[in-house]
Amino acid sequence: LLLRRAGVAFGALFEDDLYSGALIYDLGADEALKAHAQKVNAVLTKHGVKEVITIDPHTTNMLRSVYPTLIDGYDIKVRNYLEVLAELDMVPSHPIEGEVAIHDSCVFARYEGVLGAPRQLLERAGLTLHEPEHTGTSTWCCGGPVESLYPKKAAEQARRRVEELRAAAGRSVTMCPLCYINLQKAAKDTMRFDDISDYLLRAFEA
Repeated sequence: LLLRRAGVAFGALFEDDLYSGALIYDLGADEALKAHAQKVNAVLTKHGVKEVITIDPHTTNMLRSVYPTLIDGYDIKVRNYLEVLAELDMVPSHPIEGEVAIHDSCVFARYEGVLGAPRQLLERAGLTLHEPEHTGTSTWCCGGPVESLYPKKAAEQARRRVEELRAAAGRSVTMCPLCYINLQKAAKDTMRFDDISDYLLRAFEA
């Protein structure tokens, strides 16, 4: 919806759209990952895809930074939708007032350098941003990536991160589905979490 609102022309592969393999990568199953990456690349090649717009940090990282190390001649341009939107001169039709603590995705901040785009979009939407103690490339993890193996450690990390974000503002904005689910669950009713797309849709809706 946001891309359409901004006038960006794009298509979708629907049933042919395959998972990026991020969990396989996190678990270190290198042989399985390479085979899966080649399968995904074959589908993209079949459809003549030259550029991909991603909607989450992990897919962005896989297609932009990991796949080139696994596939010879891989040359697909990859941008996250936040990067695409930040490049456009969008004017909010319904500016939002409020203060939020920003929670950086570890993958965005540390591996993909996606720091300015989400801040630019949120400020353009009208919000006042507050940075927690650990922010940017020093952001604290939400605990989500290790939840399947170490649920207690994941829950404790999420609780600590919620405390830090709560000290910065009564609300927080995330930009990763794992972060959103994990932090919201840990916070219970002590503070509110919203995905960045929720704020942007409200501010830039037609």
